Amino acid sequence: MKQYTIDPVTRLEGHGKIDIFCNDEGDVDNVYFQVPELRGFEKFCEGRRIEDVPKIVTKICGVCPGCHHMAAGKAVDMVFGVEPTPTAKKIRELFYMAHFVHSHIAHFYALGAPDFVLGPDAPAAERNILGVIAKVGVETGKEVIKQRRIAQEIQALLGGHQTHVVLNAPGGVNKGLKEAERLDIVEKAKGFVEFSKFSLKIFNDIVLANKTYVDLIVNGPYSLKLHSMGLVDANNKVNFYDGKVRVVDTLGKELYKYSPREYRDYVAERVEPWTYLKFPYLKKIGWKGMVEGQDSGVYQATPLSRLNASDGMATPIAQIEYERMYSTLGGKPVHATLAMHWARLVELMYASERCLELAMDKDICSTDLKTKIDKIVGEGVGIVEAQRGTLTHHYWTDEKGLVTKANLIVGTTNNNAAICMSLKKAAQGLIKKGTVVNEGILNMIEMAFRAYDPCFSCATHSLPGQMPMILSLRDKEGNITQSLKRD
Repeated sequence: MKQYTIDPVTRLEGHGKIDIFCNDEGDVDNVYFQVPELRGFEKFCEGRRIEDVPKIVTKICGVCPGCHHMAAGKAVDMVFGVEPTPTAKKIRELFYMAHFVHSHIAHFYALGAPDFVLGPDAPAAERNILGVIAKVGVETGKEVIKQRRIAQEIQALLGGHQTHVVLNAPGGVNKGLKEAERLDIVEKAKGFVEFSKFSLKIFNDIVLANKTYVDLIVNGPYSLKLHSMGLVDANNKVNFYDGKVRVVDTLGKELYKYSPREYRDYVAERVEPWTYLKFPYLKKIGWKGMVEGQDSGVYQATPLSRLNASDGMATPIAQIEYERMYSTLGGKPVHATLAMHWARLVELMYASERCLELAMDKDICSTDLKTKIDKIVGEGVGIVEAQRGTLTHHYWTDEKGLVTKANLIVGTTNNNAAICMSLKKAAQGLIKKGTVVNEGILNMIEMAFRAYDPCFSCATHSLPGQMPMILSLRDKEGNITQSLKRD
């Protein structure tokens, strides 16, 4: 038996390792994906004041702190039995659109683009953000940095800090928006829209114009037929901040649509002793293992899944791009893993347009920022769409508002089973008897993983009861000479 190891997995948030095992004939038998880290925020939050939790959970991850802040903030509203004021909702969503803009720009240009702008078999030393800039031009590189910086500035203005966010309060927000600030954001959001158009043009000119890459998207070992999940508004259009969770099957037919407080009727979580990641699945179908198809309980929650689960985009230019993507790829739903990158750019356009819409609304400068609180209900659920998938925060409190229990289902956690399946399928498609397994082949396997834009700082929340530890001693050649294990 031959073993190939990718350690560490590159261009992701967090740490990961992939082990590929081939049989004596040289075909892939199995692939194991391991995450050697833990975030225990469900336990950290116990005993804390519920109104402090939205500030605490921003520390889970430096890439998507705004997602946790928003989901927790919505859960806190429910704990106190209040709805935020209309102005507070608009300010929250404005912050959140800027958060999406900065994250999607970062993934497309720094994490995803090296594979398809430079090519999956480009030299490893060039397959990075500097290589992308060399290909698309220094001025484009400067614009990438500029637009991401501007998005961060908007978050800092509204949230008090772009990472350690303190925007949300029970029933509203802590800070309003001044007219001069609103007008400034309008101009910045116009820039986001133009930059989104530019990014879609780059994808069209460099990726879609390359028949080899299009063939890899459509016909390569990167397809996975699973159910799709995403948050939608009352018209079944994509919405990142508010709405109901919609699940469609592998054929695009609606299976379920549920409100945040109902999520436990539809989603269950499986725990395995060999990983810190939980395995969510569709409860009404049940866990049938890591298998794809209509009868599987496994689902995906990604940018592509959100588009699959919706009937369209709620802003005009994003809707045009949504229709163009599905027309090009043969209609809905699309199960091509690498098409997640295209879907992410459609979402970038939506977030940019929505940011502009909100900033153009003069009522967003109202001083009606908080709803009065007079009771504690004691339990609350908040759901938003994180960049990496549907994000659920659920808290229980005592009569004093101290957290007694917490449960988080993070965007990447939703995709845990799907990521494992995508890696195995890619490896089996790329490694056959007689294949010379080089760095380029291993990177193409990583591409299946990277399309999900996974964040393992966020996703590792399962605690298997004890803290397993493996100490490996290696000689100067890197070979393991002795292993000590504590279960």
